[in-house]
Amino acid sequence: MAIFLKAKWEQLIMANYAVNPAVLAPYLPAGVTLDLFDGKAYVSLVGFLFKDTKLFNIPIPWFGTFEEINLRFYVSRIENGKVKRGVVFINETIPYPVVAWVANKLYKEHYTVVKTRHSIERGIDKKRINYEWLLNKKWNRIAVQAYNEAKVMETDSLQQFIFEHYYGYTKASEVSTEEYRLQHPSWLVNEVIDYDIDCDFAQMYGPAFANLSSAVPDSVYLAEGSVVAIEWKRHKLLL
Repeated sequence: MAIFLKAKWEQLIMANYAVNPAVLAPYLPAGVTLDLFDGKAYVSLVGFLFKDTKLFNIPIPWFGTFEEINLRFYVSRIENGKVKRGVVFINETIPYPVVAWVANKLYKEHYTVVKTRHSIERGIDKKRINYEWLLNKKWNRIAVQAYNEAKVMETDSLQQFIFEHYYGYTKASEVSTEEYRLQHPSWLVNEVIDYDIDCDFAQMYGPAFANLSSAVPDSVYLAEGSVVAIEWKRHKLLL
């Protein structure tokens, strides 16, 4: 299977909020249903580091390493008795217009471009990961302090639910959806000690998510990440 994009995804922060499923209905692609955990629908504000990015195994000069901030939710579909669990991106933010253009053009994604930055501070047993993005002349932020020790995710936990969705779904139209597969191992995680989130959700993602700016997330997780490959082939779903 041809690989469209390959990169290291490192230090993935995910702040998770339970939301009313009705909020997600306008973004739900045809042919999939919301994937719930204990009866709740979740969105995740995600910050992570893209490194050593390659398109069709060709390195991208000057643009191979950058921060990404996204808001995503969780869906599933059944095909031939197999449950496919995936994510839908409401928006993905990166700093480089050329990378966003390629992703939007080839994959019909929802990338936008803003200035971003990050910092990683490591101590003997703890680390602090910080991602920031500039919106209306104000730096927004998602940051965590966590232990360095890497652990396996607990089986059947919310943490495993959040991290282990291996398909992506894009709403191409009201009756058409594109499905693609992500390849990566199960990630190791770090216990989060503290977090700091300052995000203008209304400005970034629309008024439907405005209440999240003052909401306390249900959970905040940190995964160490790995090399991730996104397959070129897309499966079209039609109603």
